[in-house]
Amino acid sequence: MEMVFPSTKISNDILSEANPLFAQVGNTPLLPLRGMTFDLPAEVAIWGKAEWFNPAGSVKDRPASGIMRAALQDGRLGAGQTLLDSTSGNMGIAYATFGAALGIPVRLAIPGSAGPARLAILRALGAELIVTDPMEGSDGARLVASQIAQAEPAGYYYADQYSNPANWQAHYETTGPELLAQTEGRLTHFVSGLGTTGTLTGVGRYLRQYAPDARLIAVQPDGPMHGLEGLKHLPTSHVPSLYDPTLPDEVMSVSTEEAYQMARRLARQEGLLVGLSSAAATVAALRVARQERSAMIVVLFPDSGIKYLDLPFWSQA
Repeated sequence: MEMVFPSTKISNDILSEANPLFAQVGNTPLLPLRGMTFDLPAEVAIWGKAEWFNPAGSVKDRPASGIMRAALQDGRLGAGQTLLDSTSGNMGIAYATFGAALGIPVRLAIPGSAGPARLAILRALGAELIVTDPMEGSDGARLVASQIAQAEPAGYYYADQYSNPANWQAHYETTGPELLAQTEGRLTHFVSGLGTTGTLTGVGRYLRQYAPDARLIAVQPDGPMHGLEGLKHLPTSHVPSLYDPTLPDEVMSVSTEEAYQMARRLARQEGLLVGLSSAAATVAALRVARQERSAMIVVLFPDSGIKYLDLPFWSQA
């Protein structure tokens, strides 16, 4: 019998009719990891939540559509306004995708360290880009976007993904219910990286309510200087106001080199070409798996590796 878990997801509303892409967000598949888990106990399984199946190609489709939906419904994003935010890539691509479909201009502050593929995709979708100091990273881009919003408040809807509650609510309403339904309520661990922290916060709040025994594992880089685009080393970064530090049962640190190695393994042993934040979360998931005798572990894969193929580590042995 199909198990149904509570959700407040909006469906078949006027926005979904105006932009059918909204209706395609979510319900992404779980993919089993087998090639690198053969030596685990038989009762321990790791599944990847493949978020690149969303229409704009990443987990950020969930909060981007949620933020835009809420702002359009309550009038904060109106005629003649431009959606403004900062991004390291994926959130901007989601904004630009939905903005193009709805005829909403999108302006984005993005660090100069963003890869050429992400910049090319954003420009192809018609987004206006403000390229910020690469050394300041995502925090610097957010500061620039905030300054623009303060200088011209009437012309912009400043989405501010790091503090917008629609970010984590999108995961509470969609990702959390999907995880319990897809695992038939047998989920024991959820592993996710920390960026805006919206995914962990939204899923975490849902699981605390409907699966309180499930353990939440947060993943961050092992230091401030790292190559894990999209993830934050919280001790040395601006901590998003969305973050609820009481939610994770454990915060694991992963090095850039560990993530590089795992990305290659996932591609060559599992046939899964994933991004570095996905790889870092898989490193943590395997650590958890080796400590368990029976577990159903789901690791969030935010995006595929296609946008990162310009990085040289792929060709290493």
